[in-house]
Amino acid sequence: MTRWLRRLVRYPAIAATLVVGAVVLVLAANDVPAGRWIATVYVAVVIVWVLIGMVRDVLRGHVGLDILAVVAMAATLAVGEYIAALIIVLMLSGGAALEDAAARRAKRELTALLDRSPRIAHLLTRSDAGTDAVRDVDVDDVELEDVLLIRPAEIVPVDGILLSSSGTFDESSLTGESMPVSRGEGDEVLSGAINGSRAVRIRAIRRSADSQYQQIVALVRDAQESQAPTVRLADRFAIPFTAVSLVIAGAAWGISGDPARFAEVLVLATPCPLLIAAPVAFLGGLSRAAKAGVIVKGGAVIEQLARVRSAAFDKTGTLTQGRPDLVEVRVARVADGATAAGAAGDAAGDAAAAAGAAAHAASATARTAAGPSAVDADELLTLAASAEQYSSHVLADGIRRAAEERGLRLRPATDAREVATNGVTAIIDGRTVVVGKPVYVASLASDTTPEPLQPGQAAAYVAVDGRYAGALILADDPRPEARRVVAWLRATGVERITMLTGDVEATARSIADTVGITDVHAELLPAEKVHLAAQLHPRPVLMVGDGVNDAPVLAAADIGVAMGAKGATAAGDAADAVVLQDSLLPIAEAVAIGRHTLKVAYTAIWIGIALSIGLMLVAAAGYIPAVAGALTQELVDLATILYALRALRGPGAGIGTSPVADPIAEAHPAATPPASVR
Repeated sequence: MTRWLRRLVRYPAIAATLVVGAVVLVLAANDVPAGRWIATVYVAVVIVWVLIGMVRDVLRGHVGLDILAVVAMAATLAVGEYIAALIIVLMLSGGAALEDAAARRAKRELTALLDRSPRIAHLLTRSDAGTDAVRDVDVDDVELEDVLLIRPAEIVPVDGILLSSSGTFDESSLTGESMPVSRGEGDEVLSGAINGSRAVRIRAIRRSADSQYQQIVALVRDAQESQAPTVRLADRFAIPFTAVSLVIAGAAWGISGDPARFAEVLVLATPCPLLIAAPVAFLGGLSRAAKAGVIVKGGAVIEQLARVRSAAFDKTGTLTQGRPDLVEVRVARVADGATAAGAAGDAAGDAAAAAGAAAHAASATARTAAGPSAVDADELLTLAASAEQYSSHVLADGIRRAAEERGLRLRPATDAREVATNGVTAIIDGRTVVVGKPVYVASLASDTTPEPLQPGQAAAYVAVDGRYAGALILADDPRPEARRVVAWLRATGVERITMLTGDVEATARSIADTVGITDVHAELLPAEKVHLAAQLHPRPVLMVGDGVNDAPVLAAADIGVAMGAKGATAAGDAADAVVLQDSLLPIAEAVAIGRHTLKVAYTAIWIGIALSIGLMLVAAAGYIPAVAGALTQELVDLATILYALRALRGPGAGIGTSPVADPIAEAHPAATPPASVR
């Protein structure tokens, strides 16, 4: 009983209508005329209220479907069917309650993410006695380097480094992976993960607002607050449905000569299936996408995903795993005060392959005959990694990681600056160190020589004090699922798939061949990516990227999808959807969910229209009285809403989650380790 009272308080319009209806029924049963007047005044007030809302909708550019409900209420009052008029009011207010209940069910995955947002952190501090003391603080008050205690089964409040020897965490809310994952000392632990059965300590590496889970929560709030395209869907049907309903009602009145027929038809023409079922379907799609590991920023994006016809991918960190490993350190050698590489001439970094090969041959000959190198391999790696401390590029991470694995100590820079997509320049121990693309390094060190690369390898060129010092050769494995995702998109109606990358042509082609993409645009600046994305046809265009430099093209694309598992904040802010897993599979799932959601929304609308028109025709023949028609229409609303909840389930991409054998990789092993160039 208490639960029902709470629900009535939550929906005052329903409570008021039920009270008025009860009073009117009692008065009508006792033949008291006041009952009719009470019903008439109450319904008239509702009509005025609905009309005000319709005017607001028109001022926003939306055609109001509530005109049918207004006409139906006015018509039933005019012919004396005031009980039917009250039922229509109850139907409209009850429809809002049904929508709210269905929406809460449809949004349960999104709401679950918000409800689990960590609020308290256990801060470990040293007491005067030298023992650890635990103090609870608000999660927003956690500072960098703070040491936190995570008790068993608690949510990790901020991103941190595990200080305990080991720990087990449930990351299902972040990645969709249902099995707990094990972390060792020094591993990163993401906020939002649930600790296992033993208490652990972490050192905070990000504040709450910058941590992974808080970014997800912000995305979820954006998704919940955004306007789904349900108004647009309703608008497409509003005028035709209204016209057909009025024609049927007018014809019934004209043929029968009974004005009551007009009201009897219109009580079955109320537009709840259009106004309620479609929003519920889109909320279900948003929730299902969140469960699949994709936060979609609103129903409009779901609709665009359903219609996507072209797809563009960045390469590094998107089609590849974004974790390049150092495979070779090539040191340039000097002869007679000049680098041997310089003997090959002032080669431009991105020269033609033949010229590059000739230059390398000259360099190799010179190296053999020349004296010692300007720096040795460890010094070259140390200087490069020290400079790359100030770079956000994915290759920089691989270089820094390689230096740390070799036990090299990185040095601070007195000055450092990065030229996006090109390279970084830093002053280290008084020496000017440049690391980056060959063209960029060659512009500052004229003796830079192109290095020959195997398919899929990448090179970060290094110059020291204006002289070419060598190159660091890295390789990055392709994502095992990339080829399957590309093939699935192509097989399911995406007509054009292309790669847009800032990497050099040879490396980009190698990656593209491995994953099954034939249309490649390489060596692009961010502005050129935006221009090419705008020129792609057919539309809509899906663009997938992961880095800061991808933010402009993600924002410019019809549907921008950011690979956000590694915290690409700028890309995530610019994108329309963010993938929480470090995988391309959720992108295919999101497209499949979008298509299923749009199909369910349209089907729910057509079910409502078909049932309403069929019942209107029956009412036009005089077989459905006004009161019975109003009650019957409520069943139509319920049927369409229940159907709309099918968006919570349905077919996905169906391409699995485990890697499969790649026939190209098996036939051409040398082509399998693709990588990136800055």
